[in-house]
Amino acid sequence: MFLKNNYNLLASAMEIDVQKAQVIQAKLYPNPILTADINAYDPEHKKPLHVDGTGQKSFQFEQLIVLGGKRMAQIEMAKTNVQIAELEFQDLLRHLKYQLHTSMYNLSQQVLLLHKYNTQLGLLDTILTAYDVQVKKGNIPLKDVVRLKGVYMNLNNNRAEVFKLYYDELARVQTIIQTSKVVMPLITDEDIATMVKSLNLEDLNALALQNRPDYLIVEQNKSLAIQYLDYQKRMATPDMNLITSYDQRGGAFRNQFNFGISMPLPLWNRNQGNIRSAEYSIRQMEYQVENMKMILLTEVQGYFLQYKQTVLEYKKTIKLYNNDFEITLKGMSDNFQKGNVSLIEFVDFFEGYNNSLSEIARIKIQLATSAEQLNLSTGKEIF
Repeated sequence: MFLKNNYNLLASAMEIDVQKAQVIQAKLYPNPILTADINAYDPEHKKPLHVDGTGQKSFQFEQLIVLGGKRMAQIEMAKTNVQIAELEFQDLLRHLKYQLHTSMYNLSQQVLLLHKYNTQLGLLDTILTAYDVQVKKGNIPLKDVVRLKGVYMNLNNNRAEVFKLYYDELARVQTIIQTSKVVMPLITDEDIATMVKSLNLEDLNALALQNRPDYLIVEQNKSLAIQYLDYQKRMATPDMNLITSYDQRGGAFRNQFNFGISMPLPLWNRNQGNIRSAEYSIRQMEYQVENMKMILLTEVQGYFLQYKQTVLEYKKTIKLYNNDFEITLKGMSDNFQKGNVSLIEFVDFFEGYNNSLSEIARIKIQLATSAEQLNLSTGKEIF
């Protein structure tokens, strides 16, 4: 749906066709020029449009001959522009995929968190209903019910915040894939676990230099600058016009056929300024390539270090969090309702459990995002 429907992607793909059409245009040869000159009025014989055998008419045919290989140079520049358009498409695709993937991971954790919050709110509803009955009978103090209601409202507020994040992410995903339907990602904990990999910074740097579209675009711009210098040097060679003409009565002879050439003499203007300008453009692009390389390598290093730290946090969190949390929550709830656990103990555990859920969701999202950042910074789907 994303590849088929995203308007930004479709518009970028059209730019490739635009540049391919320019290659076709660069291959076309200049059109010839036909000039016709006929008599409008013969004042001697007082005859308009006197173009018959005793009148006057002339025709001239002119063809520009492009010399110095300028046409081939234009074709090569047009082909390079096609490659740049393709790389720009890949770069846009890279960023949009990053947005789509990270939003999907966020959605998956938010849905899971909302499900658990709803379950806990249902549990608190049940407890509060039972406590209201006991308060009316005088078996439980009112302050305990108020304390539980405070826990309920705090949890409900947390759920409201998650809902807001959920709808923001949902809108982002719907915009990217151009749909009004609700998107429900099917991402499991096993999917998240596959994002833990052993990576090497040097390998990531090599991948980035080979695959990052924005870096390759700068390199292609340098190639284009070199091609442009070659084109400007070729422009110093003047083009030639071939001319053939027919003149009925206006020349030295009747029914005169002529042939000729015309071309500028490169005495003073040999395109020196444009050549010098193109040479400076190459040096300018060399600096930009080196600058982009530095930005790229620094970005990869930063995301790599962040990924390593996130993996450590994820491993530690997964080791601490297991099914014991769910079993303990059920046990605490049952014992609290039976009166075997005090209100303070239950509330402390309940709030700690909810904080743990939020932290686990944050770590999973952070791991998925960090993995996607490495995909983004290298231009390669590592995960």
